[in-house]
Amino acid sequence: MLLRVAFNVISAGHFVFFVRRNLCMKHYLDAAENAARAAGKLLCQNFQQRQRVHAVAAHDIKLEIDIEAQELISKLLLDEFPAHALYGEEGIGGDQSSEHQWIVDPLDGTVNYFYGIPHFCISIALRLRNEIMVGVIYDPIRDELWLGQKGEAPKLNGEPFHVSDRAELAEAVISVGLAKTGETIDTNFPLLQAMIHRVRKCRVLGSAALDMAYVACGRLDAYIETGISLWDIAAGWLLVENAGGAVDLRPRENMEDKYSIVASNGIIDLKL
Repeated sequence: MLLRVAFNVISAGHFVFFVRRNLCMKHYLDAAENAARAAGKLLCQNFQQRQRVHAVAAHDIKLEIDIEAQELISKLLLDEFPAHALYGEEGIGGDQSSEHQWIVDPLDGTVNYFYGIPHFCISIALRLRNEIMVGVIYDPIRDELWLGQKGEAPKLNGEPFHVSDRAELAEAVISVGLAKTGETIDTNFPLLQAMIHRVRKCRVLGSAALDMAYVACGRLDAYIETGISLWDIAAGWLLVENAGGAVDLRPRENMEDKYSIVASNGIIDLKL
């Protein structure tokens, strides 16, 4: 009898913990969605308008709207969770000692945006210690919203999705990112040349986060890039794995805070 009571107490405790955890995750996910939609509205209002340039590099550009979008996201998230940290492409915020860290790319696909190409997104993830718990990617032009939380089936505009089931490399469509520096272009271009001959089609779309989202929902079979930043792929990492795919993420030893990534449906052999 005592054992049964003890078991029931433990089971009740686990149930309460599970419920509380899910409520917290739902709160985080709702906040991330709200921030992504707000930033998406800002970006759409300014799309195809004359942009103020913040910085220019040989293969990249930074706009004032990138900074404005991150400031908006930061305010919404840190007002809601003032004890959290934020790590974004446009800087950091909040309590950097916190175990809860929001990882934000306020405008992934800035060059596309600047040139009026309607392929860009907002990417927001929440990392608890070293584990991604929440991931949101929002394409405001198509009004497509990918949502995911740890251990749950991810959804695209409210509908569950899964990675592709294509297993033959010759039938695959993959994206190979060329990154932003001469070094990463020199590394990735031979890979692109090799893949073009092996797969049905290669794509270079200009938004790593959308590439990850497309792998997650089966539009692409794989995405490969070297020299990518965590804010580009953190949300997509969770989405791909929750959708049944595989992500191989490795730090670049010769490039600070940069990673090599292979995200795929987990079935296809890319022969890398």
